[in-house]
Amino acid sequence: MLITIAMIGDQFALHEGHKEWRFAPAKPDESDSTSRSLLRIPKLSDVREDVVVTETRSSIEIVIRHLAVSILTLVTMTGCAGFIPMDAPDSAAVQENAAIVTEPSVPLPYVLMPINPVVLQATNTITNGTGISFASIPGGHRNAPISIGDILTVTVFEAQAGGLFIPGEAGVRAGNFVDIPRQQVDQSGSITIPYAGSIKVAGLTPQAVSGIIRDRLKERAIEPQVVVAIAEQRGNQISVLGEVNSPARFPIDPGGLRLLAAIARAGGPKYPDYEVTVTLKRAGRTYTQYLAAVVRRPPEDVLLAPGDVIFLTRVPRVFMAFGSTPSPGSIGGTNNRRFTFENNDMSLAEALAKAGGLDGSRANSKSVFVYRFEPKRLMDSVGLDVRGFPTVQVPAVYKFDMSKPDGWFQADSFRMRDHDVISVAESPSTEFIKVMAPLDAATTNAANINAIVTSR
Repeated sequence: MLITIAMIGDQFALHEGHKEWRFAPAKPDESDSTSRSLLRIPKLSDVREDVVVTETRSSIEIVIRHLAVSILTLVTMTGCAGFIPMDAPDSAAVQENAAIVTEPSVPLPYVLMPINPVVLQATNTITNGTGISFASIPGGHRNAPISIGDILTVTVFEAQAGGLFIPGEAGVRAGNFVDIPRQQVDQSGSITIPYAGSIKVAGLTPQAVSGIIRDRLKERAIEPQVVVAIAEQRGNQISVLGEVNSPARFPIDPGGLRLLAAIARAGGPKYPDYEVTVTLKRAGRTYTQYLAAVVRRPPEDVLLAPGDVIFLTRVPRVFMAFGSTPSPGSIGGTNNRRFTFENNDMSLAEALAKAGGLDGSRANSKSVFVYRFEPKRLMDSVGLDVRGFPTVQVPAVYKFDMSKPDGWFQADSFRMRDHDVISVAESPSTEFIKVMAPLDAATTNAANINAIVTSR
């Protein structure tokens, strides 16, 4: 059904399909002072005989009121497609044009938890947890071992001259030492020492290699002592990549290298720690943690191992705010309902403040909700049996009563998580106001039309 209203010349035209009704100002009759500035409806073949308005002021007002009510009725009818402008197909059009319609999914079960001290402590414990802790990752080294590609220096000392190794100054000094030419650890992990042969050194410490060489020379040299040092580390290297200021590959220090020290050597992160995740790849496995957790918890600052790859990624944490909060674009020009965290421990009160708070004209302060998924162990800790839930993570809805002072204290203690959804319910009176607004507008428009027509 398509209803259109247009103004043609000095007439108002109402169209429905092929039917047309026109309303025009009546020509004033000088002999009748009551017929000035009135409407008249021409008699058409498809209009009943009684649909004719006499040129009296009271009958014109009745016609206008009936016209306004009819138009309002048409606007509120869902079947009047095309009467109200749309920027996309409506639900009925999508349903009618579908070739196949599947069955709707069953409602997702969830747990509604009005906030209380027990629930608040339980959820914050999960929020403050570290997840997979870097402290439990095996394989870190304080003393980095020798690896393939490293260049070693080897010095052999003898107790007196005349032993196995003859220095150029043999006649000058009583003792004796000789520097073996630098040795690079080959692909088999070995080096070659005169009179000691090939020695497998990869994976050993310099002190351990010194002992092996001494044992092989003690039958031929005079009380030998051996010093082995790593001149250049080419195998015990790590890589720090991603959102750092100076991505680099460098060796581990002889005394070991910790995670934060490696990030610092790469120029530090480009973004705040609460927006950055650290991915550590070691021995074919990958571990991820927030940089903020590494900074705040010393056990997370682990020792690195040769071959580690550290990758920093910026992953801003966000939350969404819906319902009776200020309209998008009214808060600092932010034209959406998706907000980023501003610190590592953002509370619900801070999140509501960033979203503009509650809309005083619409919000039901007794019904502020936070939607998130929680592990089943949290439900167990507060005495809820959720074994029958089909999902691993339980959909949970936390309810806050912000009409009471303790609700605000609880909101300031409630820790937000990434992708939390805040929903502020509308006050029951808001729906009534929404229904009355079109009626009020229609009444006002009808009164305006009546005033214009009768003023002629």
